[in-house]
Amino acid sequence: MDRSIPSEEQLAFLEWEMGAFFHFGIRTFYEGHSDWDGRTMPTEGFAPTSLDCENWIETISRAGLKYAILVTKHHDGFANWPSKHSDYHVGLTPWKDGKGDVVEEFVTACRKFGVKVGLYYSPAEEGSKERSPREHDDYFIAQISELLENYGKIDYLWFDGNGSDNHSFDKLRIVRAIREMQPDILLFEMWDPDTAWVGNEAGIAGIYNNSTVDGVFVDSSDSGASNGAEEKQQRFLPKECDFMMRDRKWFYSEYDVHTVKSLSELVGIYYHSVGCGSNFLINIGPDRRGLLPEVDAQRLLEFGEEIRRRFANPLPSRQKESSEGSITIVLDNQQLINHVVLSEDIKNGEMIEGYELYIRSNILHNPICVFRGTTVSHKRIITFPHICASEVEVKVTKSSGKFMLKKADIFLID
Repeated sequence: MDRSIPSEEQLAFLEWEMGAFFHFGIRTFYEGHSDWDGRTMPTEGFAPTSLDCENWIETISRAGLKYAILVTKHHDGFANWPSKHSDYHVGLTPWKDGKGDVVEEFVTACRKFGVKVGLYYSPAEEGSKERSPREHDDYFIAQISELLENYGKIDYLWFDGNGSDNHSFDKLRIVRAIREMQPDILLFEMWDPDTAWVGNEAGIAGIYNNSTVDGVFVDSSDSGASNGAEEKQQRFLPKECDFMMRDRKWFYSEYDVHTVKSLSELVGIYYHSVGCGSNFLINIGPDRRGLLPEVDAQRLLEFGEEIRRRFANPLPSRQKESSEGSITIVLDNQQLINHVVLSEDIKNGEMIEGYELYIRSNILHNPICVFRGTTVSHKRIITFPHICASEVEVKVTKSSGKFMLKKADIFLID
């Protein structure tokens, strides 16, 4: 298999475009605690009064988000499901007399609203008992097995490498166990990945973003055969842009509501993530009731409505045959425009490496170049000041092979 070519699952992931991250767990109930601070958080503190995962998922679905990721275990070690391999889990809390299961409620809600299911798991664990490398891997696989075998199909597994630097994992063993349990699952970032972190927690991909990454750890045996070995290869990895709705905190805090991002900033992050060929992943920390904070939820709904307003109705146009290396989009009527949205057919990889955008109209003697770019990939949102146009020409100046635009839409957005 040529791993520089996207898989069907990776192409589907890019079509999801927007997802929600939910940091919810024992730390939700201990204001002021932070990663690796050494402070204890007893299980009796976990006591949501109105936990309602349908409240979370219905909200993000109405906002147009297609997938959701729940923190099942953060670095503190607390399991959001009744794990048989831990003495620090939701079954040991007062909530529902120890019979509750946040993971089950989350997965059920996702399926009800047609949202793809993602689970976050931190391999590291603050204050955990001493284990040999083998014992730690056994524990890791045992907990992941509970998540992947007890809740039906899981679409996405999100590993966080923070705090794992001092442990030598048996990567091949872990990856093969995961893919045996869930062959179609997407893995984030760490080992044999299908998606990659964009490199910041601001939600920004940047205009030079592409999906071909060098030096990626992979299992060299596609079948998972025992004679395989780990290798570093070039691989197609769509980027994911994670960021927080509120500044500087992943888990809920009652003191930072004033930092909820504005509508204009969220729209800007959309342009810098989805508009640069990556996925948009916004974190909201459910509150101590177990509900989304009203301010955060309302802002997300406003954001979804604004994205629909902007991009639901492209101007009537058609593509016409053009010279080699050039695609022309003809508007039904000459008019003002200020956005062009391009999508490359990338089923055989990203081919376009350089292009220019030209505008034609009855009042221009010659075509005018309004934009120069590099990659197009899954999606590229191009903006420029208002200009009267009858045609838009995409002139590809550099490519690594035969390319095709899957979509080219033109907009006038105020």
